[in-house]
Amino acid sequence: MAFPSGSSNGSGTQVASLVSGEQRRVGLVYDERMCNHSTPRGEDHPENPDRIRAIWNKLVSAGIPQRCVVFNAKEVKDTYIAEVHTNNHINLIKTISSKKLAPQRNRVAAKYNSIYFNEGSSEAAYLAAGSVLEAAEKVAKGELNSAFAIVRPPGHHAEENQPMGFCLYNNIAIATSFLLNQKELDIKKILIVDWDVHHGNGTQKMFWKDSRVLFFSVHRHEFGSFYPAGDDGHYIMMGEGPGAGYNINVPWENGQCGDADYNAVWDYILIPVAREFNPDIILISAGFDAAIGDPLGGCRITPHGYSIMLKKLMEFSKGKIVMALEGGYNLNSLANSVLACVEMLLEDKPIVESFEVYPFESTWSVIKAVREELSAFWPVLAEKLPEKLPSRVTPQVQIYSSQSDDEYDDGPNTLSEDLQEDVTIPLSKLKVSDDAHDAGQAAAASPAWRSELSKIDVWYASFGSNMSESRFRCYIEGGQAEGMRRPCKGAVDKSQPKEVLWKIVPHRLFFGRESTITWGPGGVAFLHPASSDQEKTYMCLYRITYVIFSVSFVYLSHDGFDLSCSLEQFNDVLLQENVLTDTSSPFFDLNALDSIENEKNIPLEALKDGWYHNVVYLGKEKDIPILTMTCTVGHVEDFKSGKTPICAPAKEYADTLVRGLVLGKQLSEDEATVYIQEASTKPL
Repeated sequence: MAFPSGSSNGSGTQVASLVSGEQRRVGLVYDERMCNHSTPRGEDHPENPDRIRAIWNKLVSAGIPQRCVVFNAKEVKDTYIAEVHTNNHINLIKTISSKKLAPQRNRVAAKYNSIYFNEGSSEAAYLAAGSVLEAAEKVAKGELNSAFAIVRPPGHHAEENQPMGFCLYNNIAIATSFLLNQKELDIKKILIVDWDVHHGNGTQKMFWKDSRVLFFSVHRHEFGSFYPAGDDGHYIMMGEGPGAGYNINVPWENGQCGDADYNAVWDYILIPVAREFNPDIILISAGFDAAIGDPLGGCRITPHGYSIMLKKLMEFSKGKIVMALEGGYNLNSLANSVLACVEMLLEDKPIVESFEVYPFESTWSVIKAVREELSAFWPVLAEKLPEKLPSRVTPQVQIYSSQSDDEYDDGPNTLSEDLQEDVTIPLSKLKVSDDAHDAGQAAAASPAWRSELSKIDVWYASFGSNMSESRFRCYIEGGQAEGMRRPCKGAVDKSQPKEVLWKIVPHRLFFGRESTITWGPGGVAFLHPASSDQEKTYMCLYRITYVIFSVSFVYLSHDGFDLSCSLEQFNDVLLQENVLTDTSSPFFDLNALDSIENEKNIPLEALKDGWYHNVVYLGKEKDIPILTMTCTVGHVEDFKSGKTPICAPAKEYADTLVRGLVLGKQLSEDEATVYIQEASTKPL
């Protein structure tokens, strides 16, 4: 690639002429070779080469490279990758672009969550990780004040043993581990700030027990329903052992969050903790998919907002900051936001922090919850917020569009009439198929794909806390019942059950696992999927509608376009009972419903990491199938062997079951208490 003219240090690195005493030395790394990573046949995809090209072109047009130290990327060494990734993972990424594996490439990619490979993927992954590492090393050594690595593929979702969420290697984690292990650099404490709209699950897990790394992530979470889904991004996930308190999650309950919301989090969580932590260097997982106009993020940070967030971090570690590109899929907002950040790194100029709007009420609720949880580790967060602050709120707009590519502004969190259709695409829905582009165009042209296809009633049978109707309504309406530690997201279809009745089934009830996010320490209920005439379990049956219908986004799978996305109540309950790991197939579709009477139970691959991913058929009532969800027979064996612990339920959880049995007029309170005690103590 061609860089703007400038002096060279003889090693391929361009050195900018500095204004004595004023100009900060800011590094930029960009390499066209990272554009060779693309979808196998050029299919449309949000994580594409145009992302970094748009950034570079914007910086060039603004004359930024001439003011920076620009250097080419170089590949990272396997020894540095191995500090955070397994050998199997390294071998996969290293060899996936080889000619030998070309025929298998798409099939291998389909095994992972939101991943594609082509002949340029291996090199791009090594260059991206190497770029971030080299930028971090130069800043740590003092050769640069700060740096921005314009890299792809991104990294923060990649876990120790698997790529996911467009990420192949965890670039930030590799650089962090390198800095800590190079003793001559004298880097003892690192603050990682992840402001990508999606939770940095991979980075969190890699430093979960490490007190040298303070990991901070602010992201859309929405009670575990937003990508990457599950509980990892919840604020009670604070680290373990020596790392307890060094993992901070700020989980948004909704989209639309903008400058005021993010800066409130900076002022009342991140900055006070960073001041106490006193890092030697700061690494930023700089995703810009929370920027206004992003098609995946649905938030509203402006370039000015990003510059303020960055400026506030520059007071720490003598301004030693390394920014590594993560997400960001609106080319306009992405390029302009990066430009605003690089200009701030260069000039360290004063900023005007003025917002026309206040944070959302939900923002203050999250801030208070995070401060309360972390106050035991960071006493500065135990101080009460000024009383006037939480009363200054912006009303929540229920519908947000992230479709517009127009230039964003610094305006309030309000929407014009032409931005009233929600087209935000969940990251987990984005998979690549051979005929994706053509199928998408055909689907978009047909109004029929939006229409409802069919309606079928099923009985959802509960043996656990959902025997209490108030608890079950949380899965339908959203919210939380007595004893719950966190609210539920709710179903898309919030209509109430048509009918409720009770039934006794010949299956074994037992309690296992040691704790849950919703109920805290203690076991939860499971039903043995195999029947036994010697057992009996009370079941509360809810007659709910099983609706298959199509919605206004397209769900791509590795098999092609699936133009119907199942969002009916039964699947929503399945989703909330489990951890979403793979959406390349429907959870429980009409084919499964047709076959389950013969098969008796169907483990759902899409929810395989969840505790309740096995759908069990319990017969019919009024000629309507009765379905429940529990563990598999294989998992029952794990409980028997002690591999997975048997554990009595917590009082709050047991009380909910008792309440359901009593209000359902099945047992007296004493009888229900004995029933739960016997189920929790009787050997499997």
